Amino acid sequence: MMVNRPVSGWYLPMNEVQIMTPEQLTQVRRLIPQKCCNYDKGHCLALDGDEPCQCVQMWSYSLICKWFHFAVLPNNWELCAQIHNNLPQKRCAVCGRPVYSLFHRTKYCPDCAVKMRKLQETERLRRRYRRQHRTM
Repeated sequence: MMVNRPVSGWYLPMNEVQIMTPEQLTQVRRLIPQKCCNYDKGHCLALDGDEPCQCVQMWSYSLICKWFHFAVLPNNWELCAQIHNNLPQKRCAVCGRPVYSLFHRTKYCPDCAVKMRKLQETERLRRRYRRQHRTM
């Protein structure tokens, strides 16, 4: 049974299309097989009717697939900000790299956040231990 889907519904309107650089397209090509649920060995399950259809986002410098734009691209904040020309205003307090986040309280990049969380937890436990042993 053939499923009739409007193909145009899967694409962004032309006035919203972003153009990517070759470096960004390389990152997109790595991201799609990892994160897109419609990707199947080079084919797009959302566009498949009777015949397999190639994933257009893998080969296009234009950001045209709605599914990729709204569901896959947010998985990589740096790439998302680069494509949309939203350069981050914040820098990591430890290493100085740009910090991409939806939350205004974010202070560290993901790598430094793990390190700082461990340091803060160690310090908190050290203070707790000292407090308990002073009263004895």
